[in-house]
Amino acid sequence: MRANGALAKASTLIEALPWLARFSGATVVIKYGGNAMTEESLKEGFAEDIVFLRYAGLRPVVVHGGGPQISAHLDRLGIESTFTAGLRVTTPEAMQVVRMVLVGQVNRDVVGLINHHGPFAVGMSGEDAHLFTAERKPAIVDGEPVDIGQVGEIVKVEPGAVQALLDDGRIPVVSSVARGVDGQVYNVNADTAAAALAVALRAQKLIVLTDVEGLYASWPADTDVIDQLKAAELAEMLPTLSSGMVPKMEACLTAVQGGVPQAHVLDGRVPHSLLLEIFTDHGIGTMVMP
Repeated sequence: MRANGALAKASTLIEALPWLARFSGATVVIKYGGNAMTEESLKEGFAEDIVFLRYAGLRPVVVHGGGPQISAHLDRLGIESTFTAGLRVTTPEAMQVVRMVLVGQVNRDVVGLINHHGPFAVGMSGEDAHLFTAERKPAIVDGEPVDIGQVGEIVKVEPGAVQALLDDGRIPVVSSVARGVDGQVYNVNADTAAAALAVALRAQKLIVLTDVEGLYASWPADTDVIDQLKAAELAEMLPTLSSGMVPKMEACLTAVQGGVPQAHVLDGRVPHSLLLEIFTDHGIGTMVMP
């Protein structure tokens, strides 16, 4: 029996071989969020996966948001959260909390989780070394722009600091806060930030962790997940998608249109989903190709 268990392990390792060869030295940008970020066992598994990637010769970069943590903190302080067209209206008062939670709490937590396994993770915000520059972005309601405060759209990425950390064998952990040329600080969508960074770093892959199995062919009629699709097919589908999936699939589309060879949406609720996607023949979730 012991031999059988060992054989199964060996075949798993051998299955990983072509993928190890293919992705050795490759930069992979991972958007971390959802349940994978709030459930204890999944958090630990995520940290292990990231360090595994690093030891396997890949160059992982983590980009995170923190919607639930921000909402909880705003509630605690009695600051009302309102959403317009799916985007959080960010007053200067709310922005202080967003920045504090993303940079001071969530970023620290993720860095700590990863560094439990070795001295790799270095936390930074999109403000550091002008990594992300953003401009104010209105929400569009019934075709009209509506001001939603300090919410930005990334217009420029300076990936030098991230590149330097990667060259030094570190794992950059980036929070989705950006600087504005106007001197303000902006809250930017973490899916979009991850896509912009993947393009700027010329990454081999963008992986977006989410709380669904992937992109459904015709939700809610059935739950068949699309294994892979081309950018043009995805662009056609975008208007029909649920509001939660739009920023994730738009991020994948932006990445592959910007030169990233593959973008994936994965179910972060599946333990070790990252390793299953990168190192097995079957993979999971939905892959977008150029």
